[in-house]
Amino acid sequence: MDTRVWMWIHKAMPRTAPRNQEPRSTPPDRRALPEERRRLAGPALRAFFRIAELWGLDVEAQRALLGWPSRSAFYNWRSGPATLPYDTLVRVSLVLGIYKALHVLYPDDEFADGWISMRNTNPLFGDRTPLEVLVQGDVGTLYAVRRLLDGRRGGDVT
Repeated sequence: MDTRVWMWIHKAMPRTAPRNQEPRSTPPDRRALPEERRRLAGPALRAFFRIAELWGLDVEAQRALLGWPSRSAFYNWRSGPATLPYDTLVRVSLVLGIYKALHVLYPDDEFADGWISMRNTNPLFGDRTPLEVLVQGDVGTLYAVRRLLDGRRGGDVT
């Protein structure tokens, strides 16, 4: 990867949150509101598309991870402001969590970003790549991969 591209991506996605800001979560009663989903959509999609680029995902893999939106919706999301369905926001959150867990587990950025495309013998993957499993799965598969990586971060490698 070009050094300038690497620097742009990794400067734009710091590994730690600023210490002076408290995390802002969306209260459950506001999650269905279009204005709340619109507020969250911009940062979520920018992060998702940066990760997709790092992971080398084609359009079909990106659409699969986002829950198979129509092609027109997908390209609209890429081009500007959008109001995402709550399910899509959950999916993006899970992808971000997988990305973060990989970078905590594997300090070598190239390895961490390549892990998604490496064959894996863990029973969850069955000697396929995590990306193949994620693309063929559903939101439950995203949760399962996220739990697996979070467990490894905590020392549980089952």
